[in-house]
Amino acid sequence: MGQARTAAVILAAGKGTRLKTELPKVLHEVCGRPMLAYVLDACRQAGIDDCIVVVGYGKQLVMDAFTHDERITWVEQTEQRGTGHAVMVCREQLAGYDEAVVLCGDGPLIRAETLTALLEKHRAEQSAATLATAILDDPTGYGRIHRDEAGNLRAIVEHGDCTEEQRRIREVNPSYYCFDGPKLLKSLDQLKPNNVKNEYYITDCIAILLSAGDRAHAITSVPPEDIFSINSRKDLALVNAVMRDRVVSHWQDNGVTVVDPATTWIDTRASIGMDTILYPNVSIQGAAQVGANCRVGPFAVLNDGDEIADGALVQPFTGGR
Repeated sequence: MGQARTAAVILAAGKGTRLKTELPKVLHEVCGRPMLAYVLDACRQAGIDDCIVVVGYGKQLVMDAFTHDERITWVEQTEQRGTGHAVMVCREQLAGYDEAVVLCGDGPLIRAETLTALLEKHRAEQSAATLATAILDDPTGYGRIHRDEAGNLRAIVEHGDCTEEQRRIREVNPSYYCFDGPKLLKSLDQLKPNNVKNEYYITDCIAILLSAGDRAHAITSVPPEDIFSINSRKDLALVNAVMRDRVVSHWQDNGVTVVDPATTWIDTRASIGMDTILYPNVSIQGAAQVGANCRVGPFAVLNDGDEIADGALVQPFTGGR
């Protein structure tokens, strides 16, 4: 049996109304990069090279921001009628794929490891659909994962539709899906807007597959800290803080001393050599390159394109140029 052909459908058509912005939501930056960039990176790192990005509001701005990435297939959703509708407009592009991973473009904390685990579970179980779920202390607002007594997935129940008992379920749906490609297309043909907003939801595809006797599974593999919802500028700041801590931790694990992580800002594209020391209030932006055994700061700013040689001292209040 040959390797499965897998495509990712990334939903990036939303405006981000609650952010009070004219900029498309997926272009708001996290640690110096548009949040959509992180979702694309996670897909590629998990071995999903074919990415279909659904655009709508500000489509040209989004496309222009990624002109360097020729592997993206762009599909326009001219009217936003829900997550299911966003996938429906990709029918033609999904034809011929064995698997379809469906993700949201405004989830920059996604990890390649989570997608890899999702794909492995999906293939091992030969599922029609597989979800990656999370366990939250406070699941308010998220769809709940309803399982039967044997632990099998029975339904995804939206928060507003939950009974009091279901609202006590802490396992939630953060919207990481993997579908059998042909079965997804078949379920999309049966999708109906059965809700007040007259929208089509991708979660209803799970219900359609289950009712047809197909197998669907849920794997609890998403760390709780990875599923922050970005619905306000405060949420955006929180996600930036989580990503900053993640980046700083990476460099600490690779031999870089960060004297004060809380005041240190490192772009995810930067590179830093071993035994370099970053003093408080250092900002390293873009794809700046810092050599080994350097001392940077405090209060130094390195910009995209700066190259700092091994053993250099970057003085306080100075940059790399």
